[in-house]
Amino acid sequence: MLRNILIAGGGTAGWLCACYLARTLNSRAPGSVRIALVESPTIGILGVGEGTFPSIRGALSQIGISESRFIRETGATFKQGIDFVDWVRPAGSAGRSRYMHPFNLPSARVDGLELLPYWLLGEAGEDVPFADAVTMQKRVTDAGRAPKRATDPEYQGPMNYAYHFDAARFAALLAAEGRALGVNHHLATITGVSQDETGAISAVVTDELGSLHADLYIDCTGMRAALIGKALGQPFKQVSDVLFVDRAVAIQVPYAQADSPIPSTTISTAHAAGWSWDIGLQERRGIGYAYSSRHSSDDAAEAVLRAYIGAAADGLNARRLPFETGYRPVQWKHNCVAIGLSAGFLEPLESTGIGLIEMATYLVAHLLPMDGHFERAAANFNQMMSQRYTRIIDFLKLHYCLSQRRDNDFWIDNTDPASIPDSLLDRLIEWRHRPPHRLDFITDLEMFMPASWQFILYGMEFRTDLTASRSRYTDTTAARREFDMLRTVSAHAVKDLPTNRDLISAIRAVQEPGMAAA
Repeated sequence: MLRNILIAGGGTAGWLCACYLARTLNSRAPGSVRIALVESPTIGILGVGEGTFPSIRGALSQIGISESRFIRETGATFKQGIDFVDWVRPAGSAGRSRYMHPFNLPSARVDGLELLPYWLLGEAGEDVPFADAVTMQKRVTDAGRAPKRATDPEYQGPMNYAYHFDAARFAALLAAEGRALGVNHHLATITGVSQDETGAISAVVTDELGSLHADLYIDCTGMRAALIGKALGQPFKQVSDVLFVDRAVAIQVPYAQADSPIPSTTISTAHAAGWSWDIGLQERRGIGYAYSSRHSSDDAAEAVLRAYIGAAADGLNARRLPFETGYRPVQWKHNCVAIGLSAGFLEPLESTGIGLIEMATYLVAHLLPMDGHFERAAANFNQMMSQRYTRIIDFLKLHYCLSQRRDNDFWIDNTDPASIPDSLLDRLIEWRHRPPHRLDFITDLEMFMPASWQFILYGMEFRTDLTASRSRYTDTTAARREFDMLRTVSAHAVKDLPTNRDLISAIRAVQEPGMAAA
């Protein structure tokens, strides 16, 4: 029988997993599964500033953390999508060089009218970007507005949204909540792993506390992968032949003024050997440059980052962060499950890291066999997680392989068909004559729904020729009416919604019952 779960490692992965499992399995009830977490008092977390996907709201709500508390304690701000700058063409080129991946879905009425074909046929107007035509969100974020009002219910609002937050403060919040949920917290450094005659883990060994025993072990030890990798020997599958980015350099930049505007998107700007992220938190910006070590030296990359930031970076230290891009095809072996960086990492683009932690934790919680026989659950988990990684790799590559940039080897190499997975190439061929459809996607295996693929595909100026099927799309009057309505409603939304900073200030000003003033 399953009685004890031990999570090895803290940080976002360990504590998000601990909180979710403790809440979902009701671990404080008599006779329920007990959850413990062991983390080193000397190994820190990155804490450079994190972006998330809208699914994080469901995870936080399930754990029982209020949105206002989360925002107050993590320095969080609202994120409504990603602005991509210079990805299509380099700075200074003729033509549009900025597009958005919004979190709102394209408008679709109950009668089933889909706007994408009509946008492709030009019914939204001359040179109107796809995101501008089919959602309100692009205009809302361009105006610096938040996704909701202070009076809206927690985790709800007229715009779909996620968050930016300080990773170290988020981990601290989760740790406090986890302990309140009954998670047994051990401060100790894992120095070894004991295995039984079948190869399963029988204990993790620490200097401070000796051996710690459990029925199921969850490896959240980060890229060290102390359990799944070092002890159980499960190989890491590199995908550096598809995704070239394998380094990052980051700087935390204070705002020039305490009331500086906070963008409501992640700003991603393409550079010579990768791209930069620019994340606005409450008190600072988290800015970094993710790049390919095959196409840039570390010193050159830091120079690019400092040039992007400008004088505000003078005197500030930069952190250099190497990483491997890929995943472990077997993430659940015997009685050990890898979650977070120990399972894999696919670069920071599109904030997939925390989303993958959420999904893995969800699967463990709902596939978990209480009789302690893990074989079938492990096989199901490994299949679903491997397929999800594969689908995300295709989605991330989509951002690179459609670029029209030919100003340096990084972008030229990314458009080489030899670097594009066959699964993606096949879809791109199909989408030349029809737009992406929900039938192209298997919902339970996808982190990104069809709309996200559409926003990237057409933001990168991909061409779908509907000439042969033009006769299918006869509702042009209704489509034009919908496009006009979206423009009108967008203007009202801009007037109705507060700025991102004003909303954050309003939330922070309201003291929750039983809490000291922030």
